[in-house]
Amino acid sequence: MRKFLYLLYQPYKWLVYIPFLLVSTLVFGITAALLAIFVSPRLASFIGGALWAKLNCYVTPIFVKVKGRENVDKKQSYVIVSNHQSQFDIFVLYGYIGIDFKWVMKYELRKIPGLGIGCEKIGHVFIDRSDSEKAIASLKAARERIVNGTSIIFFPEGTRRIGNRLGEFKKGAFKMALDLNLPILPVTIRGTEKILPPKTMDLFPGCAQLIIGKPISTENFNDSNIEELMQKVKEAMESKLYGDD
Repeated sequence: MRKFLYLLYQPYKWLVYIPFLLVSTLVFGITAALLAIFVSPRLASFIGGALWAKLNCYVTPIFVKVKGRENVDKKQSYVIVSNHQSQFDIFVLYGYIGIDFKWVMKYELRKIPGLGIGCEKIGHVFIDRSDSEKAIASLKAARERIVNGTSIIFFPEGTRRIGNRLGEFKKGAFKMALDLNLPILPVTIRGTEKILPPKTMDLFPGCAQLIIGKPISTENFNDSNIEELMQKVKEAMESKLYGDD
């Protein structure tokens, strides 16, 4: 039955959704850039990011269930870490987490029409992974933006993960949390790998979950025991990834 429904969905995907994605990305990206310049980066992030993401979820369609909103203090800034299963994680996080944040994203995304300019003007952080010195400089420059309830979000696995387990975490997110003395907010996404599996165009409607865990304090951690912090966060995320929540 799923195979039959998948075949029925293909004309809609190519004739409706893909054009909508391209046009909406261009329009909302340009709108976000203009709002960031002339009004407010926070408003630009909501209009050009959250609204864009929700509309793309509706048009796909995917249905997102959010758990754990009570774990968020809107006045507190966090270093948010999330697992990464699919390109649709971006829509789920941006559309439904309900927190003003800055992305840490690979530099190649800066070249996408609309998306690149919008993200730059909003203040998202582009990382050149081929040049570690430039990457570190970009993160240092972003620190002044992570205040007054604005957070920063990382995919600590570094890339989309194929399979049922979290990949090895990189230290960047945890180092920033320690340097800024900010709590880490673990976020777990479930279901997006079935909506758009990694490295494919096999898009299919479905349901996803966004589970916001309890913040983890960095107060008792430092560079010498950063790996303990990383393991604690990873265990918190894995408990939601494989649990019954």
